[in-house]
Amino acid sequence: MKLQDITYLARYPVLALIRLYQKTLSFDHGPMKALYPQGFCRFHPTCSEYGYESIKRQGLVKGGIKTLYRIIRCNPWSPGGVDKPS
Repeated sequence: MKLQDITYLARYPVLALIRLYQKTLSFDHGPMKALYPQGFCRFHPTCSEYGYESIKRQGLVKGGIKTLYRIIRCNPWSPGGVDKPS
């Protein structure tokens, strides 16, 4: 089995963990959304949705790095805005 195959297969458990986070702990997607009806994340799409799409499209390594960079940028001093995964 090649390294590319391993990283391809490894993305699916990570994607499942992101969906689990969204359905349970997320302030934008889960039951706590009632506390923040306008949304909690400063960006659109939300950071977890951005991470899901990035990892799904670009793989675990490249998508994961882009997701970490996005999470670092999502802070109280950031203006936020629209930032779609490329």
